Amino acid sequence: MMQDLVSERPDAGERAILVHITFHRGQENLPELKELAKSAGTEPVHVLTGGRQRPDSKYFIGSGKLDELKIAIQMFEADVVLFNHALSPSQERNLEGFLGVRVVDRNGLILDIFAQRAQSFEGKLQVELAQLKHLSTRLVRGWTHLERQKGGIGMRGPGETQLETDRRLLAVRLKQIQQRLDKVDKQRHQGRSQRKKSETPTISLVGYTNAGKSTLFNTLTGSDIYAADQLFATLDPTLRRCPLPNNNEVVFADTVGFIRQLPHELVAAFKSTLQEACEAELLLHVVDAHAEDRADLMHQVDLVLKEIGAADIPRLEIFNKIDLLENVAPHIDRDEEGNAIRVWLSAVTGAGIELLLEVLVEKFANTKVRRRCYLSPKEGGIRAKLFACANILEESLDEFGDTELLIEIDVKHLGLLKDIQCDEI
Repeated sequence: MMQDLVSERPDAGERAILVHITFHRGQENLPELKELAKSAGTEPVHVLTGGRQRPDSKYFIGSGKLDELKIAIQMFEADVVLFNHALSPSQERNLEGFLGVRVVDRNGLILDIFAQRAQSFEGKLQVELAQLKHLSTRLVRGWTHLERQKGGIGMRGPGETQLETDRRLLAVRLKQIQQRLDKVDKQRHQGRSQRKKSETPTISLVGYTNAGKSTLFNTLTGSDIYAADQLFATLDPTLRRCPLPNNNEVVFADTVGFIRQLPHELVAAFKSTLQEACEAELLLHVVDAHAEDRADLMHQVDLVLKEIGAADIPRLEIFNKIDLLENVAPHIDRDEEGNAIRVWLSAVTGAGIELLLEVLVEKFANTKVRRRCYLSPKEGGIRAKLFACANILEESLDEFGDTELLIEIDVKHLGLLKDIQCDEI
């Protein structure tokens, strides 16, 4: 059905010209654009830079830069132009009409990378949802075979009707994907509820893309999820149970990497994935300690965490990649009260991992106890509460209807046991 929704535009190629315009706010990052272009599988052959006070409403860039860009396309035989900015649908349409090659803005470029990297069923659905939402604002732009109805004999065409049909098909597909993602979200919610019920803490790894989250995740859990020196190497969330040195068990969750100006379509599409971060007991904010602009990258992560509602979750900073720094040994930074706030380590070499585990033991000290409880048939309400907040290890029912439970419960819930018969284990 959606296969028919094809835009008549020049085919995308692999030789790319990058366009980076500096405005007074100076938010765009040129090295990051180059990394995005390489991650998308293109070969940057030329970079066009410039400065403006504000974007041109028609072409985003001025007439002089526009002519310069067209000459560069011919000179370097480029197939696609990548803008390090978000373009409006009309600006993309005007640029493609003038340049004769495909034009992709920053949001479209990130969406394309996500489409290449998604592996799981859920990940592919999430990316498709984001792409279709992005496309829905640009239907008119690329569909040059659809003419608007015009007055006069021989000038009336089906264009408007066809466009409405395309929009309807798009809306139907969006609804189908959202329904499937809602089912996946319910499954994730059940998993989180089960972990809370067993009092198993969840620790989510968050951070700027390519900070080393997946490498750290593999080192901590002994997993072998894909990790590479590239932007958005992994998209699909991975959860692993892992024992700490004090035999407490935690769940580590590896999440999608963040990036400055993350497209809103992606934030919405990956809501269920990012929910793992929102409901974690602790966030490990993984930082590339070797990055010159690490303070700005940390700020960008803070903005995304605020956007998804995870800004108030306790956080531990992990300054990774110290193997790339000179004279920096693994160590722990603490505040005035002695609480760990930062761990310096290398996920690649393993240096400092034992310090991180030491801090996690401090933060998740064993507060669980085991009790054998005896309930009469009249105490069914207490039984329901125990099933809601304790881990039920054993349950048996005798001939008189009395229930015997072996439970593991956090000390903060011991008040539930004050009115029933219990034995310490």
